[in-house]
Amino acid sequence: MFIGASFFPYGYPVHFRCLFPQRFEVTMLQNPLQLRLEKFEPWQQITFMACLCERMYPNYAMFCEHTQFAEARIYRDILDSVWELMTVKNAKVNFEHQLEKLEELIPTSDAFDLYAVYPAIDACEGLATLLHGLLDRDDLAESMIKVSQISVQTVAQLEEAQTGEAITNDNQKENEAVCAEWDVQWAIFRPLREAVERDIDLIKDLRKELREEGVSNIGVEL
Repeated sequence: MFIGASFFPYGYPVHFRCLFPQRFEVTMLQNPLQLRLEKFEPWQQITFMACLCERMYPNYAMFCEHTQFAEARIYRDILDSVWELMTVKNAKVNFEHQLEKLEELIPTSDAFDLYAVYPAIDACEGLATLLHGLLDRDDLAESMIKVSQISVQTVAQLEEAQTGEAITNDNQKENEAVCAEWDVQWAIFRPLREAVERDIDLIKDLRKELREEGVSNIGVEL
């Protein structure tokens, strides 16, 4: 169902470790998916965000591996607590504590002269947004759209750094990597939309497939 690293023509895992220390701001990219997502129930919103964070995790893990900045397993443990909430009956998780742990894992771009810090920051921002949504359920829908946009912008900003060409709503369909990211988000959306009620087996299957693939939104492989 999902799209892997073969979709990324520039060999990101090799090049972006040390090149392009600057990052460019990207216009908020629009897609019809965003309107469809607004109809999701809370369990679908949480699962969708967890899936996108699962895809961003390799970016953070690779950054930690090459910089020794932090232990990536802590990010993994925090994300696993979200999956536990969604798949274990009567699971109790202190998400305020999880958010406090995550805050200690977030790198600052000024401290590292390599581009990989930016996707790592995005991964943390995505997970933090998910946790904030869990702490205030009224913000879940807004948080879901934000996590979707964070994942797309990680791809778009790396594309801009690689090519020097700005990605906008007008030309995004011409960019293979950005289109691939939207395709994956649609692929996650569809089975969730088709579920008439909270489906624990579906949630587990999505988690399993993403973990087994082990490829991030920018082609980083675990």
